[in-house]
Amino acid sequence: MELKMLVGSNSMSMFGSSEVSVPTGTRACLSSVLGFRDILSVRSSPGQLCYSCRGGYPVKCSYSRTSNNAELSNGSMSPSKFVSDSCSYHINGTNGTSSRAYAPNGASSRAYVQELSILDACDDEYGGVVVNADNLPLKPNAFASRLCSSLSHWRKTGKKGIWLKLPVEFAEFVPIAVKEGFEYHHAERGYVMLTYWIPEGPCLLPANASHQVGVGGFVINENNEVLVVQERYCTPTFAGLWKLPTGFILESEEIFEGAVREVKEETGIDSEFVEVIAFRHAHNVAFEKSDLFFICMLKPVSTKIMVDDHEIQAAKWMPLVDFVEQPLIQGDKMFKKIIDICIARLGRRYCGLHPHQVISKFDGKESTLYYNVVETIDANCEANSSS
Repeated sequence: MELKMLVGSNSMSMFGSSEVSVPTGTRACLSSVLGFRDILSVRSSPGQLCYSCRGGYPVKCSYSRTSNNAELSNGSMSPSKFVSDSCSYHINGTNGTSSRAYAPNGASSRAYVQELSILDACDDEYGGVVVNADNLPLKPNAFASRLCSSLSHWRKTGKKGIWLKLPVEFAEFVPIAVKEGFEYHHAERGYVMLTYWIPEGPCLLPANASHQVGVGGFVINENNEVLVVQERYCTPTFAGLWKLPTGFILESEEIFEGAVREVKEETGIDSEFVEVIAFRHAHNVAFEKSDLFFICMLKPVSTKIMVDDHEIQAAKWMPLVDFVEQPLIQGDKMFKKIIDICIARLGRRYCGLHPHQVISKFDGKESTLYYNVVETIDANCEANSSS
């Protein structure tokens, strides 16, 4: 998106251009036109100025002041003399030029030519800005200039959090944004998301997702046999262990759907979801993320096992008593407790959580609420009768 204020004719006569040394106008030119938040230092040499900006860019610039006579196109003002500042800059190996026009006598800048380019973006509902990732500049120098100008504009208009999504094809823009003060938020296969918090004080933008969600399927048939697997790749500690089929939930996948899918993928067994038996909450697991692991009871609707050779070494129906007596199960308090809960459920001494579809007025979207229905007697759960 470009914000333009063009007042006056397109034809101007320019004359009297000359190089001057370290004028105060150079600082204003870089700050207002290029959009750098702060110019921290200035070094001069013959014919060249070098600026160090808060964003971290070494900006080499030449400065010229040109007197101009401009005929205003609206005819409301007589021809007037104005000053044009021109800045040539060098950023990350690329060159560019920006300029501004202003009245030396302090007249309103609306009477002169001024142009400001900012990134295409839309406001979010929290007073922030979301940059349109589908309409980014194609060149690094154009992106750097617009990003600086955009930050200056958003700061002046009181914006708060800035969300900048950079698709993988714009990976070269990432260091430009980081040097300008953006921080990494999260990354997916096709993009990286960066954020910038403008107001003083702590950043109030929501943090990256803190949890990963896993499921384990406790599938038991009419013969009191448990569906178990041996993983192809595991640590030496778990070598030879027969365990429940497990895996991670996919994006936008329900817990009950993920449990059924994982059992099918690893063993070829079709099953029906019964309920969530329990869940475990652990921290600093993979990539320092927290982990939620849901143990789900499933009912098999097929019997023929077809092993996924990529992940699973072997799979079989194992008598429940043999499964429970494995040394690793008996020697681990958490594993043993999970199996005790599952056995209690089979004996109708424990009730799990069933999924129920609900719609909340907070967001108007359908979601799944897992709970135990205590208003009615569950024929498969005698624990309800004592509640």
